[in-house]
Amino acid sequence: MRQRPRVLVLGGTAEARELAAALVGCGVAVTSSLAGRVARPRLPEGEVRVGGFGGPEGLARWLTEHAVDAVVDATHPFAERISASALDGTRAAGVPLLRLERPGWPESPGGSRHWVDSLDAASAALPGLGGRVFLTTGRQGLAAFAGHDDLWFLARCVDPPAPPLPPACEVLLDRGPYTVAGETALMRAHRIEVLVTKDSGGSLTSAKLTAAADLGLPVVIVRRPARQEVRTVRDVRAALEWVLG
Repeated sequence: MRQRPRVLVLGGTAEARELAAALVGCGVAVTSSLAGRVARPRLPEGEVRVGGFGGPEGLARWLTEHAVDAVVDATHPFAERISASALDGTRAAGVPLLRLERPGWPESPGGSRHWVDSLDAASAALPGLGGRVFLTTGRQGLAAFAGHDDLWFLARCVDPPAPPLPPACEVLLDRGPYTVAGETALMRAHRIEVLVTKDSGGSLTSAKLTAAADLGLPVVIVRRPARQEVRTVRDVRAALEWVLG
């Protein structure tokens, strides 16, 4: 009988947790790696390790020492450093790599969506769009908005952010999934005039886009960073088939 593979899943996303559960259910030896940036992460099934590997060289050593047969990079679409390290580390170890990345939100021309290439560009786009801003870009990107002393911000994060923060900023600690009704009520309660977010994609956090559209609010969306070429699938089923195949 052909031996089931040993798989490393670089996780932290809903897709990574779903894939780990599916692999465990198929009898695959799975280790999920979490970066450790969230204080109380949602843990996947199977073995879990927390923290970095020490760059591409450390990852290559870990893969060899643990006889890993395949790696699935299912990290967040904006986790550039981890994905780059995964590509270099798997190449050095001679281990196949698959990227599991949920589709982004449609970049339709016109309308109230303003697409930008960075958080700094998102910050620069705010003057004239609205004075009360709903920030959903994560706690590590708030410094890009710290220079606005004439705008009010509601910053939603999973964990408390570190300074610098905008001078007028209320922090809301929460995590998805969210509902359209809940997002609409939140924006109305805080009299939000513009939404700023990243193109994370998926359904867990898309309710804010629907709510903003229903309220007629402009939305500033940061595009995903460019990535090096690597085989990529868009859903868990395709990733599972790749591993088992």
